Amino acid sequence: GVGGEGNPHPKIAAPAIAGMPGWYVENQLTKFKTGARGKHPQDTPGLRMHPMARMLKDEEIPAIAQYVAQLTPVKVTTTIRGSVEAGKALYQTCAACHGAQAEGNQLLNSPPLSAVQDWYLVQQLKNYKYGYRAWDPELDPIGYAMVAISQMLENEQAMHDVVAYIMTLGRSGS
Repeated sequence: GVGGEGNPHPKIAAPAIAGMPGWYVENQLTKFKTGARGKHPQDTPGLRMHPMARMLKDEEIPAIAQYVAQLTPVKVTTTIRGSVEAGKALYQTCAACHGAQAEGNQLLNSPPLSAVQDWYLVQQLKNYKYGYRAWDPELDPIGYAMVAISQMLENEQAMHDVVAYIMTLGRSGS
């Protein structure tokens, strides 16, 4: 959307990006452009992003990233059901990179998670776990770390639990 609000419709599955840090948006657009992200046949939304990002000139990417960063973040609503208590225990490993309040850490290339839609977080955990995202450690060595981390989530319920907990963090105004 024009305001970076995303679109949860299953045929689109575009996350809200308004207010995401410019460094993260720039990294992801570059990954989409180079094929480090969005090339796995099971990653349908990523497959749509790859050709769009390829049309960007390298010098356009930082400007787009900074534009997205200045957009007002959207208020996310909860759509995933999970155990916050179980998720809190699972999140302890995540906190090492993403922060105690899921605020992210640029030095570790870990994005903030607390303002991202829950359905998108679950989908990305699945993508990492099943090898659809960061599938090539040479193309995306930083993202590839998430492949191993995602393996500690035994099943989809564990993913729902950790995301339910994340949704309780840093929720100013919600």
